[in-house]
Amino acid sequence: MARLLQIAQLGHPVLRQRAAEVGDVHDLPLQALIDDMLQTVADANGVGIAAPQVYESRRIFIIASWPNPRYPYAPKMEPTVLINPAITWQSEATEKDWEGCLSIPGMRGLVPRHKAIRVRYLSRDNEPLETEYSGFVARIVQHELDHLNGIVFLDRVESTRELVMQKEWLKIVARQGRAE
Repeated sequence: MARLLQIAQLGHPVLRQRAAEVGDVHDLPLQALIDDMLQTVADANGVGIAAPQVYESRRIFIIASWPNPRYPYAPKMEPTVLINPAITWQSEATEKDWEGCLSIPGMRGLVPRHKAIRVRYLSRDNEPLETEYSGFVARIVQHELDHLNGIVFLDRVESTRELVMQKEWLKIVARQGRAE
């Protein structure tokens, strides 16, 4: 049965380390970690989570976009596990949009990201895959991949004036007419 894991908060060294490559995808403790991460991201109303965020310095993350209290506008998709991911292509076009993080609760920032990316990874069944993502889901992938490289979204914000607290962010997006 899956367990809820504690989420590392900004300041913990695991969030600033490059995560280690995964060897045996079929390793039972690794598969249990994936199940626990799936449970944890759903419980925390996240749209993604990386292994370093649950104190495991391994190159694994989950994208799990779904409308929830933290991201009511998020598109719905089946949770996807990406092991040893690598971006193989990225659009030249970028855009700034708001991001938050389970490891930095209560804060949002405007972060520039590529509008579309292609990423190569292993599934939890050890199947090699390459998938193209765009829009909000591409943003999630880039955010989570940053976690595997010891980067948090605050490192990507271009100005501290583009940081806001969650309560103010809700007002901003309401003024912009988003269904957030």
